Amino acid sequence: MLVKIVTTIIYPDKMKKILILGAGTGGTIMSNKLRKELDRNEWEITIVDQYKTHYYQPGFLFIPFGMYTKKDVIKPKNDFIPVGVNVIFQKIENILPEKNQVHLSDGVVLSYDYLIIATGTRIVPEETEGLKADLWYKNIFDFYTIEGALALGNFFKTWKGGELVLNIADMPIKCPVAPLEFVMFADAFFIERGMRDKVNITYVTPLSGAFTKPRTSKVMGELLQEKNINIVTDFYISEVNNEEKKIIDYNGIEIPFDCLITVPVHMGDEVISKSGLGDDMGFAKTDKFTLQSAQYSNIFVLGDASNIPTSKAGSVVHFAAEVVLENMLCAIEGRPYTAAFDGHSNCYIETGHGKGALIDFNYDTEPLPGSFPFPGVGPFSLLKETRMNHYGKLIFRWIYWHILLKGKEMPIDSKMTLAGKKIAEF
Repeated sequence: MLVKIVTTIIYPDKMKKILILGAGTGGTIMSNKLRKELDRNEWEITIVDQYKTHYYQPGFLFIPFGMYTKKDVIKPKNDFIPVGVNVIFQKIENILPEKNQVHLSDGVVLSYDYLIIATGTRIVPEETEGLKADLWYKNIFDFYTIEGALALGNFFKTWKGGELVLNIADMPIKCPVAPLEFVMFADAFFIERGMRDKVNITYVTPLSGAFTKPRTSKVMGELLQEKNINIVTDFYISEVNNEEKKIIDYNGIEIPFDCLITVPVHMGDEVISKSGLGDDMGFAKTDKFTLQSAQYSNIFVLGDASNIPTSKAGSVVHFAAEVVLENMLCAIEGRPYTAAFDGHSNCYIETGHGKGALIDFNYDTEPLPGSFPFPGVGPFSLLKETRMNHYGKLIFRWIYWHILLKGKEMPIDSKMTLAGKKIAEF
């Protein structure tokens, strides 16, 4: 006879509570950092997420081109959450900040002294008329989800060529360089398959250039031109015509496609707006320096869930986590905040044929040429195509699983430095 033993852990009333919403990159990093810093006899830490699988989202880019498989980008979330942190896999129903409570879909109510919102962002293809219709996952694909990336990979296996159009519906989006990487990867992919002359690639963006930052936009625009990739700017999509296979913007401009790669509208988690914490797009209103909620002093926001004016990228989460940790400790100890986030972000940009570029910037400083992370040494080059930058992108997957998620130290300061950068070249 099998006897099921149920263990209930009862925490003393005097224990303070930290609640983390979201066990993605940001939430997982914070669970590790906080558990190391705070006394287990004084602080209870709980992390809540609806899903049990952790995705290495930068790897989605490689799947359509056969470089990664599904198993390369997924692992159980439990593998990265430290001992001593309570884990609850349940949908978050509502946040009641006035009561310091979070309600879950199963009726459980969690209280907190401090709350960290790390619920990320989601794609919402339904926001664009006709996008998620008859041709969805037949001739229209996203690569920002595992399902979309896998479906596109299967499509490319037998596609004979035609008009390949990548369209960004609106900004902000996760990893703003990923669409650029995709079209440059596509160029190399079809060259290697001996059918580049059968594929016309067009990059369609609502921006006035290839990227959000003018200097990087110039460099990336020149790269696209070199690779014979068309670019259409200032295109705000209004609808997708499935019957005639074309996208149409609000000015009536039409672009035909045989294969449409969409980067759909991004929004914050639905619970953020439902709880009165979000802006018009459902991103949590956040002080861009302290990373506190703009409304409640005991709530901090990390990563893609926030509305701070910087890239929604993994590097931002990593750098911002240091600021959230320091300021939370200040709040706990009743001290003035000693950390301020400068918007630091860096991104590897795959450019195809075993090469890549790298950019490093913050709120005030655009990407500049130079060496990274060590001045004059590198080994990576900024705003320049090199093989080493490509290797950096590939190595990052190991770093992500083994160092970043576990909250370990890396040799890169959370604040951007001008050391090693060549300002005079621009």
